[in-house]
Amino acid sequence: MNSQPDRTTDSTHRSLLSQLRTRISGELIDRSDPRYDDARRVWNGMIDRRPIAVVRAGSAADIAPTLALAATQGLPIAVRGGGHNVAGNGTVDDGIVLDLSGLHDVQVDPARRTVQVQAGATLAHLDAATAPYNLAVPVGVVSGTGIAGLTLGGGVGWLTRAHGLTVDNLIAAEVVTVAGDTVQASETENPELFWGLRGGGGNFGVVTSFTFRAHPLPERPFTGNFLYARDRWAQALASYEAWSRDVPDELTSILTILVPPAGMQLGTDPLLMLGFAWAATDTARAEELVDRMRRAAPPTIEAVEPVSWSAWQSSVDAFFPKGSRGYWKNTSFDRLDDEVRAVLARRGAEQSWVGTGFDIHHLGGAYARVAEDATPFPSRAARFWLNIYGFWADPAEDAARMAFIRAFGAEMEPLGTGGTYLNFLGEERDADAAAPVRPVYSEAKLHRLATLKRAYDPQNILRRNHNVLPAAASDDTE
Repeated sequence: MNSQPDRTTDSTHRSLLSQLRTRISGELIDRSDPRYDDARRVWNGMIDRRPIAVVRAGSAADIAPTLALAATQGLPIAVRGGGHNVAGNGTVDDGIVLDLSGLHDVQVDPARRTVQVQAGATLAHLDAATAPYNLAVPVGVVSGTGIAGLTLGGGVGWLTRAHGLTVDNLIAAEVVTVAGDTVQASETENPELFWGLRGGGGNFGVVTSFTFRAHPLPERPFTGNFLYARDRWAQALASYEAWSRDVPDELTSILTILVPPAGMQLGTDPLLMLGFAWAATDTARAEELVDRMRRAAPPTIEAVEPVSWSAWQSSVDAFFPKGSRGYWKNTSFDRLDDEVRAVLARRGAEQSWVGTGFDIHHLGGAYARVAEDATPFPSRAARFWLNIYGFWADPAEDAARMAFIRAFGAEMEPLGTGGTYLNFLGEERDADAAAPVRPVYSEAKLHRLATLKRAYDPQNILRRNHNVLPAAASDDTE
């Protein structure tokens, strides 16, 4: 919507913003600016917040004064990288949005196979920079996703079985703390902070850059999709249960059921889509593995061919256009037996509209070989992760779509193993209130995160996130 200047912005706020303008190199967009409505928007169209101002950082040096203003004035602050978070944590009512999207430089060191990425970069920026060197960093599956939020939550995608989560490939990070200090975090520098950044969310500071380990990848990796009409779902799901137990780490697959968007020209009935990506050069081996699934469950349609990594990484972008109304539920689970398959098939068939869907991420491999306490990520033992998501456009559909997602999630809950992934977690709370994330972490991990939070953000300035509350001093253990 178009906004007029907000007459409730008082002289105190105008004075504070005027002072901040003199201390930053980037732009400050307040409610009187014609760019305000565009600047305050995030990907999830259900999130409609009205900040006092949006600070578009021109450099990392703009972060500390913006944090200082929020802290000294008691203003809520939201930190935004790509703005793709389904919970809408990149904006806030009556506070400051620190928008890092202008800081998106990516530097690749092909000899060391490392990549340094600024916090405003998206997956598209990262993939475009690494592709010329036939390298890739394990990231997510939608190219518009911000690398910062993805990394701080975990990072599940097409290379998870081959090389682990995004956080498993993080080597170092540069962080601006709420005190205004710039610190380095790695296994050797501030190692506890480094631990917390790898799955603990944006609770401990504002990361300005990430350094990742990259992996060799063919110029045109072997990728593809099998598509199944409803009459073949039972066979496909049963065959996938057996097939997924016996594939090597190099093969990552994601199983999806949804009504495809009109642009795909695949009709209006829900389809089961089995996507797969092979992270090695032995194409013959990949073809043999894929053919094994093809023979067990012949697809209705298939598209199997090597494509560029950037093209594959952006292949589902059309499903999630900016402004989509988004609401998600997720859980981990280990079994894909008759009972679970029946729920998945029934719920999939009920989706007779474009607007919701679900993904099943096949895990294991490198993901599972990381020790459970090596990162805050909630579960390394899970065999599968289910994400039920919405991406509709009409506000009139909110109640029905959200009810479907909630009911599906509730039905899967007793069949799952209880894991909750931060990046698949939608908003279930008042937008500006601190919300503890106890359901995500074990008691031991939450205590460790809360202790870390107290060390770096004792006043909980960075609370517009899936919030970890600072531990009280009395919570310390010997």
